[in-house]
Amino acid sequence: MKALDRYVLRQFLATFLLLVLGLPLLFVVTDLTENLEKYLGRGLRGREVALGYLYQLPQFVYFAIPIAVLVGVVFTIGAMTRHLELTAAKAGGISFFRVVRPMWVAAAGAAALTFGLGELVPVTNRLRNRLVMDQEAVGQVRANVVFQTADGRVLTAQTVDANENRAVQVVLERRGRGRRPGLYATAWEGRWSAQRGWEWRRGWWRIVPEEGKPEVSVRFARAWDRRLQETPEALLAQPKKPDEMRFVEMGRYVEAVRRAGGDPKGLEVDRQQKLAIPLAALIIALFGAPLATSSRRGGAVYGIGVSLAVTLVYLLLFRVGRALGGAGTLDPTLAAWMPNVLFGVAALGLLARVRT
Repeated sequence: MKALDRYVLRQFLATFLLLVLGLPLLFVVTDLTENLEKYLGRGLRGREVALGYLYQLPQFVYFAIPIAVLVGVVFTIGAMTRHLELTAAKAGGISFFRVVRPMWVAAAGAAALTFGLGELVPVTNRLRNRLVMDQEAVGQVRANVVFQTADGRVLTAQTVDANENRAVQVVLERRGRGRRPGLYATAWEGRWSAQRGWEWRRGWWRIVPEEGKPEVSVRFARAWDRRLQETPEALLAQPKKPDEMRFVEMGRYVEAVRRAGGDPKGLEVDRQQKLAIPLAALIIALFGAPLATSSRRGGAVYGIGVSLAVTLVYLLLFRVGRALGGAGTLDPTLAAWMPNVLFGVAALGLLARVRT
């Protein structure tokens, strides 16, 4: 690594790390100010509230990283522009793109880190929600149940009645993988007992082997499923929220909702944003670097103003995309990636105008 690379990276990381560590603390203070009365009303102790925020820290860092990347790039390039360091580098035959390359590499690493945090955040969110959030009372009867079973199957049912230990119009699916065949079961009715587990009545077993081999269907009047461990009460448990599901897990849930006849468009937008938000760290670095060269005056005030404006527009576009995709106005994938596409195109336009 050349001396210039070390210098640029050091300036960028100083701002980046300061914000990655400082912004989550600001988020904690803001959230605590808004929700303190609610926590006290639920009778939560200080230890429980503190542990809840400890669980929430990965989510705060997850949202802080793209902001920190933008501010780090804008401040570093802005300072080098004002101090004529960019001019000196160009006079020495070093192009603008070569100067900012270390920051773009660091931004790519930050994007990968954000994606990794995105897979951790659902776990910590669920722990926090169990600790500090109100758990809604679960009814004894519910329609349109979709459930991921402990053995990896997806169960959908028109109705589950825990009072009668009964499920109506049940579909169980285990998708095939490699040489393992897919296994599908449909039953008009299911009955559960503590001694024998689930008994399916009036249905079909369907085995879907590897491609090229014929399917096998078996009709049954009664069949016992000892692998399904969930009780009717467990099937009625509140499903995970989108922020409590990992990317692959949400994909399975979206497919299950679609097969059950539900509308998964909003969930599909949330799922795609789990990829789009991490990549925003890199897109925003490509956008911020040429933008920071547009003013030699203003100093830190200019950098803060630009960073805040870009962050607000980015967040607004993500929210608009979520609304349009959930309503079906836009394709869910396009809606989720719309902010990155727009800022990516703008970044290419700005980079094309930079004097190298």
